[in-house]
Amino acid sequence: MNILLLGYGKMGKIIGEIAESRGHHIIAKINIDNREELDGLNPENIDVAIEFSQPDAAVENISWAINRGIPVVSGTTGWLDKKPAIAALALEKETAFFYASNYSIGVNVFFKVNKFLASLMKDQSDYKVSMEEIHHTEKKDAPSGTAITLAEGIIQQNPHYTGWKLSGDPTANEHDVIITSKRIDPAPGTHIIRYQSEIDDIEISHTAHSRKGFALGAVLVAEWIKDKKGVLSMDDFLSF
Repeated sequence: MNILLLGYGKMGKIIGEIAESRGHHIIAKINIDNREELDGLNPENIDVAIEFSQPDAAVENISWAINRGIPVVSGTTGWLDKKPAIAALALEKETAFFYASNYSIGVNVFFKVNKFLASLMKDQSDYKVSMEEIHHTEKKDAPSGTAITLAEGIIQQNPHYTGWKLSGDPTANEHDVIITSKRIDPAPGTHIIRYQSEIDDIEISHTAHSRKGFALGAVLVAEWIKDKKGVLSMDDFLSF
């Protein structure tokens, strides 16, 4: 396939390497320094765009591709208040938009384990749930998109929790999932869910050893999404 990379930081570079190792062609590598090159590209020569940029650039990047009928695989977090508008645009333009907060197969299995545990714990009022996420210092947003997805999974399964808040937020109450965000190099990503009581603690965690799992997942999705339409997610890709 001909792949357009929207965002060429550490993730973009690994995605490009993996894509090329699988026989694909990177038609352009766009970042903040060369965004003007987009207008010189022929959309008909682009099979899919993989977007791992920055929160303040994501909407513009994704919109550029969708408006030209190019399917988009996006992994940028920190902009999701605009996601409904992007989803509507993809449907209007009859192309595909795929978003995931994390493309690692292991993390997506972890999402399911988190939901299952939350459903088991919904009637156990002696336990209080909390979350900790650790990432490298270059990560701009907090909490991570993966942490938000995990919190949403808990909220869906346990009616006691109605929202999430960052640790230290003075507006937090007992119905919020509290998320502690830490930025420590060189951590690529750790997420820990804890259920604590006076008697004991229950804990599940996922630790990424490198960015390769995220990057490979994004390339696999890009291969899968070609010629598809609509708003899609990892549940569609993995048939959960």
